[in-house]
Amino acid sequence: MWEQKLINTQRGVFEVFVAGSGEPLFITHLYSEFNERGNYFADMFVDSFSVFLINLKEAGNSPRIKNEVELSMRETSEDLEAIRLALGFKTWSFAGHSTGGMLGLVYAEKHSSSLKRLMVGGAAATKAYMEHKDSIYSYKHPLNQRVRELLSIIKSSDSTKEERMQAVREWTEMSIYEPSRFDEFFSIPSSGKVVQKRLDYYINNELPTYDIRDHITHSSTPTTVFCGRHDSQCPIVYSEEIHNRLLNSKLFIFETSNHFPHLEEKERFREMVRDFRHSY
Repeated sequence: MWEQKLINTQRGVFEVFVAGSGEPLFITHLYSEFNERGNYFADMFVDSFSVFLINLKEAGNSPRIKNEVELSMRETSEDLEAIRLALGFKTWSFAGHSTGGMLGLVYAEKHSSSLKRLMVGGAAATKAYMEHKDSIYSYKHPLNQRVRELLSIIKSSDSTKEERMQAVREWTEMSIYEPSRFDEFFSIPSSGKVVQKRLDYYINNELPTYDIRDHITHSSTPTTVFCGRHDSQCPIVYSEEIHNRLLNSKLFIFETSNHFPHLEEKERFREMVRDFRHSY
């Protein structure tokens, strides 16, 4: 179990869960809520770092917002910086997966002097990933219509709990290289449920204009970029693009993974984390 801490900052009191030992590393996701059970992605770092798993505004016991702009990646970056200052760290490292990785890129742009190292996985620096033929979120993808149906079930208040759970499972299976291994990957209880208010803001307010490709070219933060070869959410070309635009990065490709290399190729993922810890 992860230890809960409430961190009093100049931007509110934030709920953080801590595990592991070593140098500080923070992990979060743009629209997920965490608890004492930790998180599948964050669990992979506790052998190498003191991991701070952060609930952003509107998640868990962290602050409620007064204005929806507080949900933006740029404002969230300021929240993260306030947490770092409150914890008293001169620098820390960051690891983020999917939109967590996108948030990490924005934080690195705004607060590079606060970052010792950065890890970004299964992410993109542009909204174009939503239109790529290999993304399940694109109209061009054969599973797109079913994805939209599943997301409607998940979001609908008329759906039963069982219907929502089944929809989440089917949606997740579309992002696993070997869907038959779903029960193996998700057998241990974890946390990371969707915070709908944050997801809605991302989709409606941030995603339509999201493009930080030119901004990240200025970042010199040592960065590890990773992606599954078969990523069906953010296709691999977008991780390759991030790697190519950054000044100081390594690219790890997981050949038998889709969107969850930390579950699909655990041992190689652990090797990457060790490299991340000792190379920078």
